[in-house]
Amino acid sequence: MAEMSMNKAIHAAFRRDLGRFIDALGRFPAGNRQRAEQLATAWANFDDQLTRHHEGEHDIAWPALEKVGVSHDLLKQMDAEHDTMAAALAATRTAMATLHRSASAEDAAAALTAMQELQRVTIQHLEHEEAEIEPVYLAKKDTPEMKAMGREFAKVGPVQGGTFFAWALDGAAPDESAAITGTVPKPVLTVITGVFGRSYRKSVAPVWRS
Repeated sequence: MAEMSMNKAIHAAFRRDLGRFIDALGRFPAGNRQRAEQLATAWANFDDQLTRHHEGEHDIAWPALEKVGVSHDLLKQMDAEHDTMAAALAATRTAMATLHRSASAEDAAAALTAMQELQRVTIQHLEHEEAEIEPVYLAKKDTPEMKAMGREFAKVGPVQGGTFFAWALDGAAPDESAAITGTVPKPVLTVITGVFGRSYRKSVAPVWRS
């Protein structure tokens, strides 16, 4: 099993959700307000996870990566890609809110179009970031800078952390799960997902089983 960073495992979760949304919107049953409500719930989680991830990269990951040799110009390019993603995220947020209100076939089609564009720009960025920065995460994982970065990312409340890990592990492939469970002590992960990931398991995960 090839080694991957936790960052790449998180990227995989974004890819999974984008694919799930596109599949669900393509098969949206017109007029089904219950399904519109379910997708709105899942979207709220995705929107929050993607926003927090890229804000965290700018505030925490980029300074650490620059300290271990990643060029400032490359990180500026990554931030520019984040801006493109943020615009697509905002457009999709609006489209999903409209679908939530109407549950119409027309608004489902508009939300699908917005989601497809969000998927396009997001995957383009993730592939670029992985090509340039994944090798650095793996090569420098034991440096003081990367360990300090990990501690900063870990400074979240238990509810946010439990939701994050429950989401990141939902549908993860074995190598993706290993990248996450290898970073967080198993007893800690078991408790935080078991107790504080309950909301995700109850309200979001079932959306993708429907």
